[in-house]
Amino acid sequence: MQEIATRKVTISDLAALQEIGRKTFYETFAANNTAANMEQYLEEGFSEYKLAVELNNEHSLFYFALLEGRIIGYLKVNLGMSQTELQDGDSLEIERIYVLQEFQGKKVGQVLYEKAIALAVHYKVDYIWLGVWEENKKAIGFYTKNGFVPFDRHIFKLGDDEQTDIMMKKTLQADQSAN
Repeated sequence: MQEIATRKVTISDLAALQEIGRKTFYETFAANNTAANMEQYLEEGFSEYKLAVELNNEHSLFYFALLEGRIIGYLKVNLGMSQTELQDGDSLEIERIYVLQEFQGKKVGQVLYEKAIALAVHYKVDYIWLGVWEENKKAIGFYTKNGFVPFDRHIFKLGDDEQTDIMMKKTLQADQSAN
């Protein structure tokens, strides 16, 4: 497989972000949720308006994963008050790492994760945190393999279904954050 590149997403990429966002979320969660809840979340969570607000927020950053110019996944991170919960100036939140199903298991998620680490180092944060659905064993395994540990739980609402996310964090080494 060719090398996977990353590129910062801009407002001009809104339609492509909406497409990859909806597709990867659907592929990841449709089998375990009702059609009505999925439809509602895809409409609200990936609306043009919501994505435009997020893309125009200087504390929320999106990056595409590209293979030969094709968008095959994406990353969203949040800093400071843009974080969904902790809003700690010393942390970075990985809100989303999503990869098209056909490219899962091919290191695309790892490339996006490494981009998040590079951003954390760049912004000199002390730790990275995220929330992952307790039923998403593949993602939990991925984050555990990369040094994340559980520290709390929170509720994620998908349509009318309240789901439990495991909150995980990874403290950056002093030598990483000093760079």
